[in-house]
Amino acid sequence: DIAYDDGESETRVREDLIKATDSDSDDDRRGGGRLREGDKIEADYRGRGKYYPGKIRRDRGDDTYDVDYDDGEMETRVSKRLIRSKDGGGGGGGSDSFREGDKVEADFRGRGKFYPGKIRRDRGDDTYDIDYEDGERESRVNKRLIRSKDGSGGGGGGRLMEGDKVEADYRGRGKFYPGKIRRDRGD
Repeated sequence: DIAYDDGESETRVREDLIKATDSDSDDDRRGGGRLREGDKIEADYRGRGKYYPGKIRRDRGDDTYDVDYDDGEMETRVSKRLIRSKDGGGGGGGSDSFREGDKVEADFRGRGKFYPGKIRRDRGDDTYDIDYEDGERESRVNKRLIRSKDGSGGGGGGRLMEGDKVEADYRGRGKFYPGKIRRDRGD
């Protein structure tokens, strides 16, 4: 779904009608730009001056985020100014880790056959919860039983995520307008 800058919105826009804008590259996100769902962060809990580790659960699209803290606490609508990225630019995570929402193939029940699905939750211990395309679900799947469906674990593969600034061909009429990904329906 796309929320256009002029206030219009459109649902179920085909991916070939959307193109990312240069202003929202992965480098921008890492250096204090937009945070993504699944990013490991530290946030100033309740704005009291002490930062705690956690993960972005939801990007509200208005420079506030919902945060799941590692100790089990949750907080909604945390201002971007109260959040700092733990990923930095260094070697944490890397290409062998997955993010929530990543399209993957996983070895269902470890039986040797891979099925398409999506990462529902990163458990933080190299296991993931998977929602399979056929409706099945599986919890705590070891990362060695998962492979990226896109061919890469992230980076510059052109993958669009919720919150990304884009230009989209409104109603497929050939004219592109600026907007933002409001929802990824996964299809």
